[in-house]
Amino acid sequence: QVQLVESGGGLVQAGGSARLSCAASGRTASRYGMAWFRQAPGKEREFVAAIDRSGDNTYYADSVKGRFTISRDNAKNTLYLQMNSLKPEDTAVYSCAATATTVEVFYTDYRWYSYWGQGTQVTVSS
Repeated sequence: QVQLVESGGGLVQAGGSARLSCAASGRTASRYGMAWFRQAPGKEREFVAAIDRSGDNTYYADSVKGRFTISRDNAKNTLYLQMNSLKPEDTAVYSCAATATTVEVFYTDYRWYSYWGQGTQVTVSS
């Protein structure tokens, strides 16, 4: 079992930056691949970015590639999402998630994630 708690959301102006954190407790976070997903009102949950257990491999949705950076600090059991050049369409509840699968092609599919945080709201104003 692992518990996940996000922080760092809030109101940001378009073009600005924000950094989300996801603190893991319970089992060591390094046992899990981890990811960020987001969900805007009235829309389906959307994959944002994922990172493998060691942090060596990262994956991004096309919509955030070049603007967002996912990273992790296994010594601190913490996952991060640095978001730059934010756009109003990035407005959503962002959730971190953890998966035990080591098959990285599955990292973009929310169904492979067993553990979820409660989510943090990011609102980008135009």
